[in-house]
Amino acid sequence: MNEERCFVGPRNLLSAGAERFCFSLERLLGHIGFQDVRIIDGAGDRGADVLGVLNSELFVFQCKWTTRQSVDRKGIDEVERAKSIYGANRAVLVTNAVIGSDAVARQRSLEAIGVLVEVWTGSALIDLFRDVPSRFPSAIRLRLYQSKALHRLCEDLEANRRALLILATGLGKTVVGGEVIADHVKRFPEDDILVVAHLKELVQQLERSLWRHLPKELPTQVLTGDDRPPSLSGLTCATVESAYDAVVAGYRPGLVMVDETHHVGELGTYQKLLDLLKGARQFGVTATPWRGDAYDISVRFGPASFQMGIAEGMAGGFLAQVDYRLFLDNIDWHVVRRASEKHYSIKELNQALFIPERDEAVAEHLTQIWREVADPRAIVFCQTIEHAERMSELLRGASPLWRRAACIHSRMTRREREVLMTDFRLGRVPLITARDVFNEGLDVPDVNIILFLRVTHSRRIFVQQLGRGLRLREGKERVVVADFATDIRRVAATLELKRALDLRRGEIETLHLPAPAQVSFSNAEVGRFMEAWLKDAADLETAADEAVLNFPDIPGSIH
Repeated sequence: MNEERCFVGPRNLLSAGAERFCFSLERLLGHIGFQDVRIIDGAGDRGADVLGVLNSELFVFQCKWTTRQSVDRKGIDEVERAKSIYGANRAVLVTNAVIGSDAVARQRSLEAIGVLVEVWTGSALIDLFRDVPSRFPSAIRLRLYQSKALHRLCEDLEANRRALLILATGLGKTVVGGEVIADHVKRFPEDDILVVAHLKELVQQLERSLWRHLPKELPTQVLTGDDRPPSLSGLTCATVESAYDAVVAGYRPGLVMVDETHHVGELGTYQKLLDLLKGARQFGVTATPWRGDAYDISVRFGPASFQMGIAEGMAGGFLAQVDYRLFLDNIDWHVVRRASEKHYSIKELNQALFIPERDEAVAEHLTQIWREVADPRAIVFCQTIEHAERMSELLRGASPLWRRAACIHSRMTRREREVLMTDFRLGRVPLITARDVFNEGLDVPDVNIILFLRVTHSRRIFVQQLGRGLRLREGKERVVVADFATDIRRVAATLELKRALDLRRGEIETLHLPAPAQVSFSNAEVGRFMEAWLKDAADLETAADEAVLNFPDIPGSIH
């Protein structure tokens, strides 16, 4: 075995440092067959560095990286305590060295009273690396449309050295992107590969997501303002600023993948980076190609090599069917009548038109939905972090079913977020309130209820948040969405979704898919009126606050 190609070999582990030790373990666990592996080390981790699930058993790992020859009993005690704290089935101490005599004695004393702590030493890690398959054991089986997308991207890269993939959230854009990279690795094994994104957290997740597409012998690393790997050989996932600095210093990858490509503007660091790498093959992937400044990303990457949206994905049975319920009972209809006579700006109309729904009333609606859904798991998108915290507290007190409802937000530490997400995946936490944490990069296929208590003025963010519930999993057929709209643009966006789904309804019925997707209004008469009122406002959903509206005069009145 070539030690340089063994990412858990002693020299690689020493040069990578203590923090990367956990990432190396995470990659190894993927090759073993673990699912839902999460790094939770940091202040307050209570003795756990990594959580992972294998065959429905929860493992807790304590990682002890050292430059010495052995580690003491502290790690044994920490992981034994963590096993109880996190409710794990198995406890494992992992080290790049060996364990000292006191650690061996402590391990044996615990075993004598029926408490088992497993130990993976440096040599055991090498044995595991040697024995695991070159790729993750869960084989990647591309759907037909994903195979077509892969073929067309590779064709465009070969012909034009540029390509663009647009796939709605849940349709596997990172899977297709990973297979494009895998194809390049096979054809050009000497090339270095750069995957670039705008956020450090997204970069770290991309590295993890791409491991399953790569042979274990290919080194991977993260390059950010905080992470400076000793080498950029193999595959490097980097923030755009750090990638630009590396390229200026002479780094020249043969293939570049830009994730969340809608962040590429007409000017800025992305453009400078891609211009410097004009000799490399470049492709972008995104679920939401729209930008607020109207810059067309196809100018950089060419026309979309392959594209599939939400409605088409549902029609093909690749996304969960959506039961979208728009609550529009809280509208001042006197304003509706005046709107045909006055030229309101969007901001003025929203302030006059919508009467905010009480949080207590929202809880009542959620109670009804909760009864309809099997194994309910919900995300509630709130207006602010403070609102999210207030809603989680309200919901915990509203029903015994939600006593473990929790709030997730950007002010929490990574460890706190990762532990909460593990509990959410395992069903220990049934409901999460949030603001924007779930917009990009997080996969949550367990979600089958979404509540919108806030409105974003961005079509892109709306689609991203909706997409959190569209990913399929075993036993999940649909996602129920309750939208308490307070912006006329959200009504327009929802109507556009309804029209797209109505166009595809025949395909869904022909395929005999369960519970065909639908968009409904809490008041059918209101729905009919709004559809007619917004019929000629096709561009409304992306309009600015200052845009002045002139709605058609609709005969009749709403009572």
